[in-house]
Amino acid sequence: MQAHFAMMAQYNGWANARLYRMAGALSDELYRRNVGAYFKSMHGTLNHLLTADRIWMRRLTGTGDHAEALDAITCDDLASLAVARRQEDERIIRYVAGLADSSFERMLDYRTLSGTPQTQKRGEILAHLFNHQTHHRGQAHGILTILGVDPQPLDLLIMQREQVA
Repeated sequence: MQAHFAMMAQYNGWANARLYRMAGALSDELYRRNVGAYFKSMHGTLNHLLTADRIWMRRLTGTGDHAEALDAITCDDLASLAVARRQEDERIIRYVAGLADSSFERMLDYRTLSGTPQTQKRGEILAHLFNHQTHHRGQAHGILTILGVDPQPLDLLIMQREQVA
């Protein structure tokens, strides 16, 4: 399990870096344009991803600040958001690298944002964290297409092929 989640953490960082490079090529007007996506714009979607990861990492580690709303704007500009994203991706990679195989089966207690108590296996939480990232990166990829960009693929296989080359 550790090797699988380590790969997913690496992929998460790789895909986010690639997505942020594409977002960085947008004008500020396009970056903030409401295109009708769930979090409205590229700006809203990227902020949501960072906010959600910070919430989950706080639950997993007991440390770190996070907003109390899933649509929070953590960073108001792409440059500071990109720095915060890289830092969070590095934090996730370090966290997963420090886990033993047996720790993925351990139950963790946490509360939802509404305060409801939950108990879940660490591995299930991490699976959700990475799946959630992929889901909303797909939305961001769609936003790029709506805005007239021909986005690069974000597939896991692309990263794996690049690592072999």
